[in-house]
Amino acid sequence: MYAAQVDYQNDFGFLMKRRYKFLGGLVGVAVLGLVALGAVLAHEKPCPMVPERAMDGNSMKAWMARCYGGPELLQLESLPKPAPADDEVLVKVHAASVNPLDWHGMRGEPRIMRLGTGIGAPGDAHFGVDFAGVVESIGKRVTKFKPGDAVFGLSNGAFGEYLVVRESGSVAPKPANVSFQEAAAVPVAAVTALQSLRDRGQVKSGQKVLINGASGGVGTFAVQLAKIFGAEVTAVCSGRNVDMVRALGADHVIDYTREDVTTGSTRFDVIIDLVGTHSMPEYRRILVDDGNFVIVGALGDGKWLDPLGFVLKAKIYGLFVSPRFHFFIANATTADLQLLGGLMQEGKIKSVIDKTYSLSGVPEAIRYLETGRARGKVVIDVN
Repeated sequence: MYAAQVDYQNDFGFLMKRRYKFLGGLVGVAVLGLVALGAVLAHEKPCPMVPERAMDGNSMKAWMARCYGGPELLQLESLPKPAPADDEVLVKVHAASVNPLDWHGMRGEPRIMRLGTGIGAPGDAHFGVDFAGVVESIGKRVTKFKPGDAVFGLSNGAFGEYLVVRESGSVAPKPANVSFQEAAAVPVAAVTALQSLRDRGQVKSGQKVLINGASGGVGTFAVQLAKIFGAEVTAVCSGRNVDMVRALGADHVIDYTREDVTTGSTRFDVIIDLVGTHSMPEYRRILVDDGNFVIVGALGDGKWLDPLGFVLKAKIYGLFVSPRFHFFIANATTADLQLLGGLMQEGKIKSVIDKTYSLSGVPEAIRYLETGRARGKVVIDVN
């Protein structure tokens, strides 16, 4: 019996050693995989030399991002004017606007996003998404638009003189009483604000809503839309923007340089966080038990995960508390663009435009937006 026990102990020890070796091997493979992935994502192809193309009646100017890096690497190129496919419209762009989405894609940061945007260099070099302009020609199956129609929406290549967009894509008629610059400021920012409040926050009339980062592009629209939904709005911004945000309809405006909203006694039904300046427990303290915390954006200068690291923390934290913690990426739809167009037409929402640049000033516009000090939207006057 003693010998059998010794044999059992020896077998058990042998199995445990094999298990540790197996687990150690898995860890080693995982580490090597992460190192290899990091090396792949960090690789950046050099910018290609694009030969100058003579301009003619079928040419256009457009900014292209053919490699990852800063605004100085963008190239204003002469390109063939695109021709619309059967289900597309060709739009002469009058105005565009700049979004954080643009410079994140330009730099390829956080680098984990390169799994989707392209390894080594952007898979699609066309640059900019928010546009407003006039339909120049249409494909043979297009029925909703005709040449001469003023439109606004989202499509790759907005930082250029022309672009094509599918009729069933993110495009809608521009309100007649709204300028091209005002309309171009709407698509990404206002759709994000609308869907974060309505779809994720599920805001109802009479609820208390906190908008942290209320003076930026999304924030200025979020304040206005939350008031349309009948909410009592508390907005957080810097002191220089307090009057502007209050003029948009905020019931209470907090200067974050003087007061920390997370130490106050007010509890909110919905928090729309655009900057990620507090910890999860701090946000939880001022959120009602069945409330909604919606992450739209977060500050951070990390090259690999920021601001996704903040999102990951929120998702893990949300597993252990009763309020709902949501990460949010907008999905622009024709219906929502039409809804926002109607609100602009009625004067219920307006675009806050901080600065306007010419088409040649796109790199400078992006540099300004990257400072994080833009009040509302930064617009490109393509005409």
